[in-house]
Amino acid sequence: MTKLSVNINKVATIRNARGGNNPDILQVADACELFGAQGITVHPRPDERHIRYQDVRDLRPQIKTEFNIEGNPIDSFVDLVLEVTPTQVTLVPDGHDQITSNHGWDTLENKAFLTDICKTFKEAGIRTSIFVDPDPKMVEGAKVCGADRVELYTEPYASNYAIDRVAAITPFIAAAEEARKTGLGLNAGHDLSLENLHYYHQMIPWTDEVSIGHALICDALFMGLRNTIQHYLKALQ
Repeated sequence: MTKLSVNINKVATIRNARGGNNPDILQVADACELFGAQGITVHPRPDERHIRYQDVRDLRPQIKTEFNIEGNPIDSFVDLVLEVTPTQVTLVPDGHDQITSNHGWDTLENKAFLTDICKTFKEAGIRTSIFVDPDPKMVEGAKVCGADRVELYTEPYASNYAIDRVAAITPFIAAAEEARKTGLGLNAGHDLSLENLHYYHQMIPWTDEVSIGHALICDALFMGLRNTIQHYLKALQ
């Protein structure tokens, strides 16, 4: 079964726009789980423009499903993850000024660094995933670095889905096959939506987890959070 992890960054963005604590991300995370989500994802950035480091600390004791923390493993991020000990940490090569993630790791060029980081988190009992582009060489490199999983960066698939979904999914199938061959777990995320999720899952059904935030929260504005989560879960059946 492919699990749905809801990224609640966008909820924090709305909260931060006005200050205060409305909407309450703890309440939203609890509702996501109640409505069927099998995980909660957050991506704290150094400028804390959406999820704040303190949010991560506050969320940890409340979450009953899987807790996934994404981010660039700078020192403050590493310290936070080791303090909180989530179910999973996803290593993402974000620059400090990036609006959103836009590429995966070069696991060959960054082998030494990623190997050390994976070792640090795995020794703490935290499942470690590396965010990669859909390239079998990058997937193989993640295995060499000691990762437990890879997360495929799916924006190129989402961008090209309406043009030619077969061509769009082809490199992802190759990367996913490499993950399966090497024994890595397989996650996916970025710009997955109700439009393109079912086909992705149909073609790569051994995906362990998808992490979806922006599209899901946008859909929830029109359909409601409970109904939206149910639609996403149905797309994964």
